[in-house]
Amino acid sequence: MRLIRFDGKYSNMKLDLPKRTVERLSKYRRILLGTLADGKTHIYSHELAGLLHITAVQVRRDMMLMGFSSMLRKGYDVKDLIEAIGDLIDTPAGMNVAVVGLGNFGQAVTTYLQGRRPKLHIVATFDVAKEKIGRAFGGVQCYSMEELPGMIREQNIQIAVLTVPIDQAQSTALILAELGIKGILNFTTVPLHVPEDVCLEEYDMITSIEKVAYFVKHRGECQEG
Repeated sequence: MRLIRFDGKYSNMKLDLPKRTVERLSKYRRILLGTLADGKTHIYSHELAGLLHITAVQVRRDMMLMGFSSMLRKGYDVKDLIEAIGDLIDTPAGMNVAVVGLGNFGQAVTTYLQGRRPKLHIVATFDVAKEKIGRAFGGVQCYSMEELPGMIREQNIQIAVLTVPIDQAQSTALILAELGIKGILNFTTVPLHVPEDVCLEEYDMITSIEKVAYFVKHRGECQEG
C-alpha cells in the first residue's frame, strides 16, 4: 500500500485491486468525466451505481478498496474521484501501445483507441502485408513484423493489442512476451498462454454475442410460454 492525500487527509491506496474492481473504476471514470462536463460537482454512491446498473454497496466497497471516502451530505467529489482513479490506473508519463495485426479489425481498433485516453498512446502498428507497411492507419504508422524488436525498444512499448489471424496468435504472443511486452489485450478467439509476468486480457466477441443470443432466445421462450 501507499498513502494518498485527499482533502487534507491520507488514505491507504491498495496496489493489488481485484480485476473486476479495476474494470469498474475505468467505467466510473468515464461516467464521472461526463458528469463533470455537465457541471455536476458531487455524486452519491446510489447515483453512480444506477448509471452502471450495480448496487450502491458495490460502489462503496470499491471506493473503500481504493481508499477514497465521501462527504456524507454531498456524496463523492467528482473531480477528486476522477483524479484518484487516474492515480491508480494511469502512469505519470503514460504507456505506449502497439497494435499487432492490421486487418480490418486491427485497423478499426487502432482508429477507435487512438486518443481515447491521454495516458495510453498507440505509437505503432505491425503487419506482414507489404501494401500496409509504411502507411498510416488512424494516424499511426504501420511497420513490418521484422521491425518489431527494434520498435519495442525504441518506443518503449509496454502493451500490445493482438489482432492477428488465429493460427498466429499463440506464437505472436510468446514473441511479444520475449521482447519485453508486459500487457497483451487479445482480440483473437484463441485462448493464449503467456508467462506469469505478462498481464493478459482476453476479449472473445463471438462468446459475448452468443451469450446475448442465449438470453434473447430464452427470454423469448419465457414470454411465449
